[in-house]
Amino acid sequence: MLRSQEPATEAKKEILYSPPTHFISLSEWSSPRIRELLRLATAMKEAPGDYRHILDGRMLLMMFQKPSFRTRVSFESAMASLGGHSIAVDSAGTPWGSGRETPADMVRTVSSYVDVLMTRLFSHAELLNLAAYATIPVINGQTDLEHPCQALGDLLTLQDRFGSLEGLRLAYVGDAQTNIAHSLLDACSKMGIHLSIGCPHGKDYEPDRAVLARARDFAKGSGARLDVVHDPRVAVSNADAVYTDTWMSYQISPAQRAERSQVLTPFRVTSNLLRDAKPGAVLMHSLPAWRGNELDADVLDGPQSIVFAQAENRLHTEKAILLSLIR
Repeated sequence: MLRSQEPATEAKKEILYSPPTHFISLSEWSSPRIRELLRLATAMKEAPGDYRHILDGRMLLMMFQKPSFRTRVSFESAMASLGGHSIAVDSAGTPWGSGRETPADMVRTVSSYVDVLMTRLFSHAELLNLAAYATIPVINGQTDLEHPCQALGDLLTLQDRFGSLEGLRLAYVGDAQTNIAHSLLDACSKMGIHLSIGCPHGKDYEPDRAVLARARDFAKGSGARLDVVHDPRVAVSNADAVYTDTWMSYQISPAQRAERSQVLTPFRVTSNLLRDAKPGAVLMHSLPAWRGNELDADVLDGPQSIVFAQAENRLHTEKAILLSLIR
């Protein structure tokens, strides 16, 4: 009897002390696990009352280096709607943010206070460092390299609109040296979505080469086709959905704006450009949008725009992420 109990005890120990699962990059999540997150998000969207107390007593800590509006509000709302609580902290006001405490000491400490940590950081490398020392799950709320929470919400939006993801054609137009473009590469290559990126020439505007290379490896398994072109009309040709994002992210200085605007203006999404996509193609944007820069106002506010449904779906997919990591 004792012998039969010993392996079970050891197995339990292994589960209790194994490193937590993080949500840092969609590149680390298999296609079946992404599909399960989407299935869970759909269930939570359709019957929110069924999940009202599922995270009772659980605590989320949100730490921000970057300004945040949608990410903070959606995660706070997600946690509260599941019965949990959240704390928001500006990292600049912490010993870690001021350089008086190591990231390891900070994250080890908060791992004993809360159940999950969501961070919005400038440096992806810094996020990886935090996750290496955390004993709780860590969620990437955005870094300079990736924005997986946004991309997961985008997948749910496309699934809601078209029913199936495999074989869809998505065009991303504009600055592709962004966390949005990188996470879309991961998402599309995992889920069999054909992605055509239309961007200016040069490393300042094209996707990170390492991210593109790994996405092309994933695409071999899913059947997705990934293209990077430098003509916006070629990019959107025959697309089911056209996606653009801000040209002026937080790290862009005022001195850079005039030059960037000149380079990117040919890639502005206009009603004329949308006509090169499929009839009835939809418009997507992660928000906030700058009308007159990356897209025209009549496009953002027009009948093809699904940007606010897209924004809402961040709430549902973040609920799914929280529940999947904490339970």
